[in-house]
Amino acid sequence: MKALVLNCGSSSLKYKIIALPEGEAIAGGEAQRVGIRTSEPARIFHRQHGREDVVETKMENHERAFVEIMKILTADPELFPDVVGHRVVHGAEKFKDAAIMTPESLKELESLNEMAPLHNPPAAALIRACFEKYPSLPQVAVFDTAYHSSIPDYAGIYPIPLRMAEKMGIRKYGFHGTSHQYVVEETAAFLNIPTDKFNAVSCHLGSGGASLCAVRNGKSIDNTMGFSPLQGLVMSTRCGDLDPGVTLRLLSSENGSGERLEALLNQESGVLGLSGISSDIRDILAKENGRDGDRDVLLETESIYLWRIRKYLGAYLAAVGRLQALIFTDTVGETMPYVRWAVCANLSPFGIEIDETKNESSGELPLDIATKESAVRVIVVATNEELAIARRAARLLGEESKKTSS
Repeated sequence: MKALVLNCGSSSLKYKIIALPEGEAIAGGEAQRVGIRTSEPARIFHRQHGREDVVETKMENHERAFVEIMKILTADPELFPDVVGHRVVHGAEKFKDAAIMTPESLKELESLNEMAPLHNPPAAALIRACFEKYPSLPQVAVFDTAYHSSIPDYAGIYPIPLRMAEKMGIRKYGFHGTSHQYVVEETAAFLNIPTDKFNAVSCHLGSGGASLCAVRNGKSIDNTMGFSPLQGLVMSTRCGDLDPGVTLRLLSSENGSGERLEALLNQESGVLGLSGISSDIRDILAKENGRDGDRDVLLETESIYLWRIRKYLGAYLAAVGRLQALIFTDTVGETMPYVRWAVCANLSPFGIEIDETKNESSGELPLDIATKESAVRVIVVATNEELAIARRAARLLGEESKKTSS
């Protein structure tokens, strides 16, 4: 079986053809500058057989980008998929698991557009375009929020008037769920522990978004992100946790403009807002862009970034109980030994001890970087959301086929 995985960004469309059950990516690429005016033309970067081809084409929206991508894929009969798996950011209360898309379920998905206005609408439009162009091609939506549907109410309900919260759908949904679930399952298998008996804290530390997930018996019981991806850690341009009073004060300073405040908290805060130099924590840690006068600012940015991770890790150690593994993944988690060391420093009373030599090594992942004496294994795992989506889509399609045949 071949699965086409589509990951719809606000102005991009990433795609990958994955052969199953092997899990081999046989082709993929990205449509860039979709639906926006730029000085450079819109392009599709297609990678196959170790070669990258660039196709310039007009892509006024994601539907058009999909059509152009399918032109490339259908030129090679070996690349036509058996199923399409879509990454969808928000499933809210309606989609607590991956779902086979039908015209009816698509309408339900479109009703959630305001929950993730930058990401859900283009994903829904893409599903509709696929129905129109390839009506017999099965489609599965895999939701970033689905893994966190197991978060208990005491961790997921915000203490505002309950009727208002229920009416407006306000609660903790959590994000990065596809990545967290993938690395949790991979780590459990690596340690030869049944997933349903596995306790961990997963650290998805990207160069953009970042979150921690508390996992008990293989299920998410809390995530640092909440109603939106703004909550939690200090991220590249997102603020993370704020006193609500700060939000109200900022709203007043922006003359009550919600759009301006949303842009401030989502695009101008975090590492970028603190440093004034870069949104990438790797730049800050390397001190490559700092002038002498910026040293204190850079060090303060680093300290704030790391403090927030350590604070949540401490909370999740208490929430999970007997921890079996601490997991690091995504760009920063996989490639920045200093961040892993700083997060785990002085945590031996909690059974977490890093082997500095292993931590600095560039061995094949997954890699256990804990000391032999460490009660908690510290595992670095390469995330692969596309493979996770492909597997989930194929599995759901197989389950549906069995129901139909029986």
